[in-house]
Amino acid sequence: MKMVSNSPLNLFQSFENINGLDISPVPIHFNTHGGRSLLPKPDTVTNSAAATSSRPAATTSSRPVGAVTFRPTAAIIPNQSTDQVIRDKRSLLLLVFVPRLNREEGNWTQIFGVDRTLRSDQLELGILVVNGMARQANTLFLEEWLRNNGGSSSNINSGNSNSLSSSARAIIQAWSDLRDSLQNQKFQLNHLQSLKALFNSRTSLHVADPQAKLLLSIISSRNLNLPPESCPLLFRLLYIWVRKSFKLSLVLTELAVEVLSKFFNSEFGDKRSPFLYAEGVLLLGALSFAPSVAEKSKLVCLELLCGLLEDDYRLVRSFEETIPDLLAGIAYAISSSVSVHYVRILDSLFGIWGKEDGLSASVSHGLMILHSVEWFISGFIRSSNIEKMEVVQKALESPKANYVPYALVMAAAGVLRASSRSVSSGQGLDTLSRLRISAENRMESIAHDLISKVEGFSSSGGDLSNCLLLQCFSLALARSGPVSSHGPLFLCLASGLLTEIFPLRKLYMKVFEYLRGSSNRLKLNEVKDHLESVLFKEAGVIAAVFCNQYVLVDEANKGIVENSLWNYCQDIYVGHRQVALLLRGRDDGLLGDLEKIAESAFLMVVVFALAVTKHRLNLKFSREAQMDTSVRILVSFSCLEYFRRVRLPEYMDTIRGVVVSVQENESAFVSFVESMPSYVDLTNGKDFSLLQKMEYIWSKDEVQTARILFYLRVIPTCIERVTAPVFRRVVAPIMFLYMGHPNEKVARASHSLFAGFISSGKESDQDVRVSLKEQLVFHYIKRSLEGYPGTTPFKGMASGVAALVRHLPAGSPATFYCIHSLVEKANELCNEAFTHKADVWKNWQGESEPCKEIFELLLRLISLVDIQVLPNLMKLLAQQIVKLPKDGQNLVLNELYSLVAESDDVTRKPTLVSWLQSLSYLCSQANSGGANFTGVGSAKDPASALTTESLNLNARL
Repeated sequence: MKMVSNSPLNLFQSFENINGLDISPVPIHFNTHGGRSLLPKPDTVTNSAAATSSRPAATTSSRPVGAVTFRPTAAIIPNQSTDQVIRDKRSLLLLVFVPRLNREEGNWTQIFGVDRTLRSDQLELGILVVNGMARQANTLFLEEWLRNNGGSSSNINSGNSNSLSSSARAIIQAWSDLRDSLQNQKFQLNHLQSLKALFNSRTSLHVADPQAKLLLSIISSRNLNLPPESCPLLFRLLYIWVRKSFKLSLVLTELAVEVLSKFFNSEFGDKRSPFLYAEGVLLLGALSFAPSVAEKSKLVCLELLCGLLEDDYRLVRSFEETIPDLLAGIAYAISSSVSVHYVRILDSLFGIWGKEDGLSASVSHGLMILHSVEWFISGFIRSSNIEKMEVVQKALESPKANYVPYALVMAAAGVLRASSRSVSSGQGLDTLSRLRISAENRMESIAHDLISKVEGFSSSGGDLSNCLLLQCFSLALARSGPVSSHGPLFLCLASGLLTEIFPLRKLYMKVFEYLRGSSNRLKLNEVKDHLESVLFKEAGVIAAVFCNQYVLVDEANKGIVENSLWNYCQDIYVGHRQVALLLRGRDDGLLGDLEKIAESAFLMVVVFALAVTKHRLNLKFSREAQMDTSVRILVSFSCLEYFRRVRLPEYMDTIRGVVVSVQENESAFVSFVESMPSYVDLTNGKDFSLLQKMEYIWSKDEVQTARILFYLRVIPTCIERVTAPVFRRVVAPIMFLYMGHPNEKVARASHSLFAGFISSGKESDQDVRVSLKEQLVFHYIKRSLEGYPGTTPFKGMASGVAALVRHLPAGSPATFYCIHSLVEKANELCNEAFTHKADVWKNWQGESEPCKEIFELLLRLISLVDIQVLPNLMKLLAQQIVKLPKDGQNLVLNELYSLVAESDDVTRKPTLVSWLQSLSYLCSQANSGGANFTGVGSAKDPASALTTESLNLNARL
């Protein structure tokens, strides 16, 4: 805050735009007697920097006669626009910045010890702007707290969009204009703008008694022709006076009740509007709740409020933004110290939603009901108001016919939330316990009726009221705190999660209708709106409550929900496959939004599956039951694998638990393997009716690919449990298909699965298994080399080749076929490399070339193949090496020298040494032109001769 001069106008300007600033308290002297001598002393504060630096020494030892010292930064300034008023000393304006005020300290004149010559009734206009009030607004203004807790973005925006605070100048001028209006008995457009300016500053505005008296005078004036839109604003300013005043004047509150009574009895009919109605209920409720208002006045307010609730509720039917004000007024009235109309008001709270042309029910309104009930029940608990708690208990135990289940559910949740956060003892504790039991029983009863109406867990029966109840049950249980276990509540939670919170099945159907041309079935931004809804945002909390309830409910309900959830996963897999193929490249935004919902659904499934695993996989259940649960969890995870975007500890813990379980049982694991989609289903896409005009390409089906990748990763962990016939019939076709997948991660997983099977062995079917292995090798080598280089990842193929040469029987024809095929591929690749890259052999460790990779693999096989295959490998390698250019020969020979030198195989090392020496000699002769042979494997082939001689030498050794 900067004060650049002692001019009243400059001082006035220095206080502009004050809202939200943290003004440090500085002692300033004011003369309250001298008319014009109302400015701070020049040596006290000159600017904000001086104020900060001189704070410890800012006090003055001597004080002028008639002056008072204000601890908060303050200035009393005259209204510059009305000189006559200043001369009459009737329009002093007080502008005060206060870091914090306590209600117990009394009114502002008492707080600051203002001299008795400056009384509040002498300040006909005044403003108290309280720093920090915006942060405390929720505790002062119940309707704003309800609006913020209602979860609707429109509600929140409506609460904030109008709170565009005016400057201090505008606030002061607004009050001055309103006084002029009353004095001149004219209410014009500029006066309406003044009201709006004050309304927009309602968060930081304090309305003192003089201003309240001014507002009441305007409302009651018979000569002022008030426009209809002015009355709601006047009521709101009076409401601010009631809620922010430290101690309401008894005389003024009686005047206010008298004015309001006359207004509603005589003028409301002509000026009625949704906003006036809501503001009227809010103001009457606040007056009935204020402690310093006389009981007779409170009774009048409650009678007026009941009349409004019972006769004019239709006014706000279509005005969403007025509902928080209405519910706040009801909550204030219910909390009033006068209990005469308590039951009538409760009847309105529970029954107003079901009346003809009554208020529309929604999730947002339901949450406001929940928190309004929480608010007044918390007050009853704090004040030990047992009588009123018992009335609420009876209303929940035996609801009247006009009470709406929707409102009862949310009210019961509000009771549970308040009771779980409050401490009570003695008789209050007994009453509170009975109240909790009644709330839980009412929720269970409504849930039981609801479950009997909905169609299982696939949909809510198409009834919008059922949909709303499921949504409200989900949020109610999420916000109510700990709740006892009840089967119907658990089933409602499950149904709500699968049909309302993650409504993917319903959305997929709408997408299909939309793509067929029925665009009206999928509303614009419907999916995006769901992502922004409070229901989806609280999905994590709801899922946690769901899992907690699962642990406590009976086995029958556990089983029902488990089956429903596993079926849901398969439905999502089938639905999202089609949606992804249809929307990708056509409507990526819609597809992305759907996947956000599906990703959250996946997280819910993971957390639930972990809870199921902990419960089911123990000795209390039979082995068959454990195996069935494990297999169903694995299948469900495979269906949702596409949506696993992050590494979750819960996911890994569940996978480990169920895999260990199925490892112990062959039939269980075979059941999991046989759940894989068939080769025909994977490649045809026959179920996609909407893809008739599109060519189905299996490798572009990302959802399906993710599922198969899950199988490719899990099956190797239990490969011993897969019998040879099952592997041949189910696994092998899919394994070979996905070896050709363009995604390297998927292709490598297929190679790893092949290597795992080749490395496995079972004594019970050893002959059948070995026969199948040898048969698969021929197709494996052909399939791998066809895609190399390209789709076949070299590391994946190398692992498969290494596995087969290690684990096939000695001298297996499949191994010979593998060696010959690799050498032929190396020859082909070398010829291509010589054509396009003449310097490819200059550096063995340089750029990775396919021909060098194949050669490296062949060299590594020298130490892996059995002794019966080794001669053939040496001969074929020698024939290929001598064909290489000199640089290539040198590089290969150096690599061979290193391999032989590092070898500790005493059986084959002597042979390899002799062979390598002979090969080195042949290469030197070939480079000098001395070697001459006609072809690979011919009788004159020196490479063949040296291989035979080396082996004869080894035999003699």
